[in-house]
Amino acid sequence: MASLSPPFSDLSPSRMVRAIEDAGFGIGSEPFALNSYENRVYAFRDEDLTPWVAKFYRPERWSDAAIADEHRLLGQLASAGVPVGDVWRNAEGVSLFHVEGQRLALFPQLRGRAPELDDMGQLFALGQTIGRLHASSASLSLPHRPRFDAASLCKESRDAVLSSGRLSGTTRDDYAAVSEAIVRTIGRMSLPNVASIAVHGDCHPGNILGDGEQFALVDFDDCGYAPAVQDLWMLLSEHHEQDMQAQLSEIIEGYEEYREFDRRELAWIPLLRTCRLMRHSAWILNRWHDPAFPQAFPWMESSDFWRDHVRALEVQRLGLEQPQWLA
Repeated sequence: MASLSPPFSDLSPSRMVRAIEDAGFGIGSEPFALNSYENRVYAFRDEDLTPWVAKFYRPERWSDAAIADEHRLLGQLASAGVPVGDVWRNAEGVSLFHVEGQRLALFPQLRGRAPELDDMGQLFALGQTIGRLHASSASLSLPHRPRFDAASLCKESRDAVLSSGRLSGTTRDDYAAVSEAIVRTIGRMSLPNVASIAVHGDCHPGNILGDGEQFALVDFDDCGYAPAVQDLWMLLSEHHEQDMQAQLSEIIEGYEEYREFDRRELAWIPLLRTCRLMRHSAWILNRWHDPAFPQAFPWMESSDFWRDHVRALEVQRLGLEQPQWLA
């Protein structure tokens, strides 16, 4: 049986440049790779030395229709004045280009630095930015984008890890036990029934750029439907209850300048954190045939990593099994 061909293996520098040029751009500087693993992303300057970003989508991950949903969301947000990295469209309104077997979109390059999550003023400004996003996106239909389903996501992640062959012996047994307990617990949970809206989906500091006072959001590759808190909880850098409450207070105060926040959604945070923890390890293993992943995440082959991962999942399991969350 032939091994899987690594994604982007045919995306040579010359093919990348031809793809950008075929989309309608002249190249004024040599493109250089940005820090991205799921897709291939390059910064370049056009003939007028304007900075741009070229995003080559991972093959077979999203359908063209799902990518069109991403671009439509960006267009709506930009039209509403929400600070985002909008996609470039040509004179015919085309934003996704098929060139030599690659799918490509282009974006103006935004400047800035990631927020400092221990700065209360910046947390307030981040809340404002996400409040503006949700005020515009809440009524938008994205028919080809996924809806958050914790049980399915965690079960799929568990299956991916256990079938990867990376775990053995007692570590594998421990992972199997704690992950099964998490999936079973999720099935018994009775969280507040809150609305799902179109969200960024991966709203961590690496996808936020600003100057400390104003911020813009980039990389909507994971946009979909979830409770609004999905775009807020990753801005919490503290684990102590008192400090976390102070951070939440600033974020929500900024958020509610543009949209009311249903505080019942805060009960979802332990579940969202658990899902992300399980999905992250599974995501890396599912991409292991891509040479970028072993290079970026070499510790995934360490037994120490997996023992620590099992312990972290056990902490999350205990958090999920609080009496107020269970039916």
